[in-house]
Amino acid sequence: MAPQQTGNKKREEPALQESAEGSSSPSSSSPGSSSPSSSSPGSAAVHVDGPQPPKKPKRMVVRRSLVDYLKGREVGAQGLAGLSGFDSELCGFAVRKLPELLRERELSLGTIDKVFASQWLNARQVVCGTRCNTLFVVDVQSSHVTRIPLMRDRQPPPAHNPPGCGIHAIHLNPSKTLLATGGENPNSLAIYRLPTLDPLCLGDRHGHKDWIFAIDWMSDTVVVSGSRDGTLGIWKIDPDVFRSSLAWHSDAGLPVYAHIRPVEVEDVPRASTNPGNCKVRAVAFSAKRQELGAVTMDGYFHLWKAQNTLSRLLSIRLPYCRENVCLTYCDELSLYAVGSQSHVSFLDLRQGHQSIRHLCSREGGTGVRSLSFYEHIVTVGTGHGSLLFYDVRAQKFLEEKVSDSQHSSPRPTGRRFRLICGRGWLNQDDLQMNYFGAFGDLPNALYTHCYNWPEMKLFVAGGPLPSSLRGNYAGLWS
Repeated sequence: MAPQQTGNKKREEPALQESAEGSSSPSSSSPGSSSPSSSSPGSAAVHVDGPQPPKKPKRMVVRRSLVDYLKGREVGAQGLAGLSGFDSELCGFAVRKLPELLRERELSLGTIDKVFASQWLNARQVVCGTRCNTLFVVDVQSSHVTRIPLMRDRQPPPAHNPPGCGIHAIHLNPSKTLLATGGENPNSLAIYRLPTLDPLCLGDRHGHKDWIFAIDWMSDTVVVSGSRDGTLGIWKIDPDVFRSSLAWHSDAGLPVYAHIRPVEVEDVPRASTNPGNCKVRAVAFSAKRQELGAVTMDGYFHLWKAQNTLSRLLSIRLPYCRENVCLTYCDELSLYAVGSQSHVSFLDLRQGHQSIRHLCSREGGTGVRSLSFYEHIVTVGTGHGSLLFYDVRAQKFLEEKVSDSQHSSPRPTGRRFRLICGRGWLNQDDLQMNYFGAFGDLPNALYTHCYNWPEMKLFVAGGPLPSSLRGNYAGLWS
């Protein structure tokens, strides 16, 4: 089994110099209000035998949902002229309305400990990674759980290595043909083929020296990983290269995979005040701008231009630097969002302009644990077992609504709308339960959530926030 031969480059970076921080709000233009154009009906065709009725028009293909229908009519959709202002507003209304319509169905995961990462594989299967280093697929209809074997390093880790942190990141490439996650050693990058989830290759001893916390794809064959060792790894994945070298092992029926090395390892700049805490915690790639953003535990946001190699553009000290653990990006709005202990910070970095604004999650200091963008709505998973929804254009959270009577329209109450997740499973035998039990019911931290918009479904998972407690939560909201 021949490993892929690629270069391995490290680059030294000078100490951080803080960039200037703006205070203005990110731009948020309202959708247009032009009406859709109409065409006059055509007349009957002329024929030698007299007027003939017009041909019967073909029936339109029925979409599975309103969101799916509207997404098919977006600006730039193949074969379509464009989206009118009315339809754009209708799509925005559907996105804002969906949270009010969602209802929870809890999924049983057994005794698995804390789900940290998740991604939809198809309409009914979600792949998940946990703190107890378990990779599994859950069927959201039957709740059936299938465990996926993890890939092992060529050499066992040193005996003095600290206990593993589990699987913190899972990401599918744009064509959904490859899945990137962690290996049995959390320092290693594992790549699986889809849809079979057969092992393809593993980046182990030539990659990171500490746990991988973040993964994102920059193209169908290039993936980036961020580690606690303060580096970013760029990996080139070519399934055709590995296929020939592994084919002769197939007769044995054993899971055989190639071992690879990164094409580039980039050092994250270290702040002079706290150089030992530049651990990469989250990354997000902008395909539109070909830029890579990363958040580190020392409270900085870093931006690189991603071409053949990474070229650092800037580093910004974030206004809230405690527990910056999640990052997401919206291509439509050109906006990054960073989740911290009690705030979400928005960064607008277009044309060299740096605008940072923030909002408070007000969840008792339990922190923002997961973030996602869709259209102009940001979904916020908290450490207090709730989901919040923030409208970037309106610059406010979605609000609860009540009806004074059966015939009156719902009116906003001024309170934030939230989805409260169920109790999940908690190991009552843990010794620490004697301490935490005094505080009553323990809510689950929502470490991960992912949408299946064509099906209008939301998968949410997590577990108890205290690291000493063992438990899990998973729910399908539809």
